[in-house]
Parts: sequence; C-alpha cells; structure tokens
Amino acid sequence: MIARRFSWTEFLLQAWFMTKVSLLPTILVAIPFGVITSVQIGGIASQIGAVSFSGAVNGIGVLRQGAPLVTSLMIAGAVGSAICSDIGARQVREEIDAMKVMGINPIQRLVAPRVVAALVVALLLTVVVAVAAMLTGFILNVGGGKVSAGTYINSFVSFSQPMDLALAELKALIFGFIATIVACHKGLSASGGAKGVADAVNQAVVLSVILLAVVNVALTQAYSMLSPSGAA
Repeated sequence: MIARRFSWTEFLLQAWFMTKVSLLPTILVAIPFGVITSVQIGGIASQIGAVSFSGAVNGIGVLRQGAPLVTSLMIAGAVGSAICSDIGARQVREEIDAMKVMGINPIQRLVAPRVVAALVVALLLTVVVAVAAMLTGFILNVGGGKVSAGTYINSFVSFSQPMDLALAELKALIFGFIATIVACHKGLSASGGAKGVADAVNQAVVLSVILLAVVNVALTQAYSMLSPSGAA
C-alpha cells in the first residue's frame, strides 16, 4: 500500500472525509446499542443473582464484539457507499481509463490511500464506539440503582484484559479493509452510467455486510479455540 508515489494528500483528505461522514452516525448507533446490551445483560444478571458482574459482561461484550462490528457496519454503509459511488462515477466517465493513458496507476492513486485511511479511521472509531456504549451501560446500571459505580467498574477491571482491546482493534482493521476493498472493487467494476453506479453501490454494501458477518464468526471461533479461557 505505502510505496513510492503514495498520495499522502489523498490519504489525509480521505481520512478526514471518512471521519466526518461516519463519526456522528457511529456515536448515534453506539448509544442505543449500549442501551440494548445493558438492558439484556442486566435482566439476565438480575435473574441469576449476578448483578455485581454486569460491568464485566457488558464491557467485555461491547469491546470484543459490539465495537468492531458497529464500526465496520458504519464504514460499509456510510464510507463504503461514498467510496464506491465516487470511484464508480470516475469509471463510467472514463476517468480511470484516462489515468491509465497518462501513466497513473489508479490502484496506487485512488484505492491505496482510501484503504489506508479506512484502516486508521476504523481503529479510532472502534475506540469511540466502545467508550460510548460502555458509558451508556454504566449510566443505565449505576443511574438505575442496580449496582454501585465502584462495583461496576471493579468487575470490568478485574475480568478485562489488554487482549480484549487488541482483539477489537484487530477485528476493526480486518473489517475496515474488507469493506473498503469491496467498495473499491465494485466502483472500478461499475458500468452502464448512473444506474450502473447505483447498482454497484448497492452490491458493495450488501456484499460487505455478508462478508463482515462471516469473517466475524470465523475470527470469534478462532479466538475461542486459541484462547478457551476468554471466548470472544
């Protein structure tokens, strides 16, 4: 990706664009996700008398599964659709062919900066989602009087491990890479004018979501086998 003639200007522009279009929607999705997770886990914990462990279960679940998946879905939906439509429009206007005639590699000029930018943004958004969702769960549990603030935080600190964050960031990298590569591929394959671009965007989003779900299951199973004591 980062080779000679890598467009750092395009990378910065794309990173800022991806952050701008995905940050607020990601936070707005993370908050209700945190509410749903907290309500479900809190209800089950109350039934089995394990309310004191709700902080650990809620926090680790959000960190390992929720944060990278929500981030990847937002990248596939908001960022991926924009990337696919941009590259697809260039393709149907024959700008890609013009770049090749001028000796410019469209993969190096257009695809590589977008992929690297998506990886960086995915890492940052995963942290934002995790913080927003866990803070929401903390407010609901502690504010609702179900558990004290100290108990909630101590349970999370006692059971969480640095590997949980590493797993979340690894998933974010893989998911962001897949979503961006699919969007770029579909954009470069677009044909047939505006309708072709619209079809490419639709195919990119649907295919990305399916691939992300499959890869998430595979990564979760792999982590469970390699680390049985901390099933993801």
